[in-house]
Amino acid sequence: MRTTVGIIGAGPAGLLLARTLHLAGIDCVVLENRDRAYIEARQRAGLLEAGTVEALRAVGAAGRLDAEGLEHRGIELRFDGVTHRLDFPALTGRTVTVYAQTEIVKDLVALQLAEGPPLLFGARAEAVEGATGERPLVHYRHEGSARTLECDWVVGCDGFHGVARDAVPAALRTTYERDYPFSWLGVLADVAPSHDELVYARGEHGFALLSMRSPTVSRLYLQVPVGTDPADWPDERVWDELDARLGAGGDPGRRLARGPVTAKSVTPMRSFVSEPLRHGRLLLAGDAAHIVPPTGAKGLNLAVSDVRLLGRAFEALHRTGSTDLLDAYPVTALTRVWQATRFSYDMTTMLHVPPDQTAFDRRIELARLHRLTTSQAAATELATHYTGLPLP
Repeated sequence: MRTTVGIIGAGPAGLLLARTLHLAGIDCVVLENRDRAYIEARQRAGLLEAGTVEALRAVGAAGRLDAEGLEHRGIELRFDGVTHRLDFPALTGRTVTVYAQTEIVKDLVALQLAEGPPLLFGARAEAVEGATGERPLVHYRHEGSARTLECDWVVGCDGFHGVARDAVPAALRTTYERDYPFSWLGVLADVAPSHDELVYARGEHGFALLSMRSPTVSRLYLQVPVGTDPADWPDERVWDELDARLGAGGDPGRRLARGPVTAKSVTPMRSFVSEPLRHGRLLLAGDAAHIVPPTGAKGLNLAVSDVRLLGRAFEALHRTGSTDLLDAYPVTALTRVWQATRFSYDMTTMLHVPPDQTAFDRRIELARLHRLTTSQAAATELATHYTGLPLP
């Protein structure tokens, strides 16, 4: 097969890029290792920056998002037994929207299958060859056969464990990373959220987050030790610990509404950036190039901003023949990547309680939280990053 842009990975980044290119008249092919049922059920992020919502609307993929998405106008920070609300429209003029990544994938897959371009499920990319030449190749297996996709350009949207990043020679790659000494236990529960906005809580025993996927499904998180087995957290223990960290105490009136837990998983917390984002005619986007801890809800949104920049760059190349925006992509994207990495690091260290935290560290983190809730400048800074920096 031959195409202009070969896209590895049918997550939100790869699918959004394919949709953008299709609407611009640029042919492409998407290779996805998993089957459709798997990628449409994969639980990931669910909070969208204003720019991500705009991007989905721009490609005609926001019908259900506009009908079912939950617009949020702020968040609550809970610490020292007190709740503080940050009002995003008052601080930035913007809001965020809760709409599950699984639903975004379903919407984009449906458009792709109905209108094109080609999307191959069960197509396992094995290597990218000739990235510095005029016609890079993606070697993959599909329906039991070895095959090759010849491209003008290759975009790796295949996540942290994909093959695209490995096509950049190790001698040319620089990796920056940090592993955090705690994880998140994530829970889905069939119960209406106990609060209509996200609540970030820092307690003596660690972090907790109240979130949601819909008006009838709650998404809840607890800080847990690295290596935690979800089986060690029966439902009652999860609910009790959430109540404790959110300050319910012995008051039944302040306890969370409880319901059937339908899923549990443990997510390691890490920051990771691999540079460069381009090697010849290979470009990296999303988790193939960078990972942030989920505390600041930047992972999905950062992947979307990457492919928005790439979409503009490929459109400019298609219209004018200029590679200027493609040449600028590594620097332009990384500027935003590092700001999101810094923001996610700040949110994570401020709200969690590491196992080796000293009394001094604790007071510093509480001082940071107090500043956020007493300084409009500090609150505006957080709200600006949380709702999303403008695309360059």
